[in-house]
Amino acid sequence: MAVKSYRDLETWQTAMELVAEVYRITKLFPKDEIYGLTNQLRRASVSVPSNIAERQGRDSTREFLHHLSMAHGSLCEVETQLLIAQRLGYLSQEDAERSASLAASVGRLINGLSRSLRR
Repeated sequence: MAVKSYRDLETWQTAMELVAEVYRITKLFPKDEIYGLTNQLRRASVSVPSNIAERQGRDSTREFLHHLSMAHGSLCEVETQLLIAQRLGYLSQEDAERSASLAASVGRLINGLSRSLRR
């Protein structure tokens, strides 16, 4: 793989956009959610690019695939928590669609990167 740094990966870059979006929308959540859904959603979103970055310093494709799998699991948490926030009325339709679209893009990129590493 000809990537010099995890920062060069489109997957990591898009996951970082998702983190920024999650922080933006969770600022609008009720204050009584700061230790609940807000915290959960932020932690899960941060976990996605963090697990992708974990590959740095590791030469094993197997380990990278493992961390991509963990990133995908965290992404599923984010998607679920976004749906919960929408059901509770914390997200506008526009914010829900934008964040869901971004999460779907990250998922496709993680899956594509995983497929390319398995070859």
